[in-house]
Amino acid sequence: MKPNRRHVLLLWMLLSSGVSEAIEPISTTIAVGMAATLTAFLASYQNIFYYFHECCRPEWISFNKTGLETDLENKLFGQHIASRIILKAVSGFMGNENPKKPLVLSLHGWTGTGKNFVSKLIAENIYKEGMDSSFVHVFTSTLHFPHPSQYLTYKSQLQQWIKGNVSNCERSMFIFDEMDKMHPGLIDSIKPYLDYYDKLDGVSYRKSIFIFLSNAGGDRIIQTALDFWNAGRNRNEIELKDLETLISLSVFNDNQSGFFHTSLIDKNLVDFFVPFLPLEYQHVVQCALSEMKVRGHEPDFEVAHKVAKDLVYFPKSERAFSVKGCKTIESKLDYYT
Repeated sequence: MKPNRRHVLLLWMLLSSGVSEAIEPISTTIAVGMAATLTAFLASYQNIFYYFHECCRPEWISFNKTGLETDLENKLFGQHIASRIILKAVSGFMGNENPKKPLVLSLHGWTGTGKNFVSKLIAENIYKEGMDSSFVHVFTSTLHFPHPSQYLTYKSQLQQWIKGNVSNCERSMFIFDEMDKMHPGLIDSIKPYLDYYDKLDGVSYRKSIFIFLSNAGGDRIIQTALDFWNAGRNRNEIELKDLETLISLSVFNDNQSGFFHTSLIDKNLVDFFVPFLPLEYQHVVQCALSEMKVRGHEPDFEVAHKVAKDLVYFPKSERAFSVKGCKTIESKLDYYT
């Protein structure tokens, strides 16, 4: 964002006209000094404007690696794979002054496992305004693309929106929620913006970030977690290689997913398919304690366990994983506190 150039020009003209009358009878040295003072004044005016108005500058967009690492460690529970991938991917991308393409992350898992929350943490550690930044754009399939019959209109609007916003700031972030409910093929309309191009129609997209959130592939993730549970193996032994190929193939062949036969997968434009594991009882307790801290309350383990016990778990016999993850923690705490 920049100050209105006409206003700055008008200010310059007004001040210059007044200065010219005043310095006409005096020395050139004084005139040069006054001109320098005026230039400094205008620079200060611009700096003050940037201070109070969000703009595409380091004052407003600056990656905090330590902050993201701390947040992932202290606020995201039961997601050792996601935490590791997110930190490395975002840190590497933001530290690269000349990336070859935008960063594209696809987060997969059941509801309440932390996909939206991680997107929020990323935004908060890049943009001073966090999710409220004018450079962070969230699309929800059922809200922004609700009618399959308007599929072609959505494609055109989506392309224009992304191009317009990246033209305004190359460090833009786009979050697509409910990818599993998006019209199959719609996401392909932005494929050129995610590819290895220096510029498209004069616009560079290489410093932007695209994050896709989806429940698609969640069944495969849960089955893998259950296999480890039934084998008595620690969930921390689950590795990305156990899930990434399963997820990409699952969503690519799911005709109900926005990724159905998408060229984004076919052309390897998604940098990471990030699995979010189903949460166990202990993780729900941690979520409850964390929410208490956010509210400024002292941690109450008794209440945290009451909240965790009140949730539904599956399979019914083992009660291994929370059906809704940590999604209902806030409302449960309202009831118990």
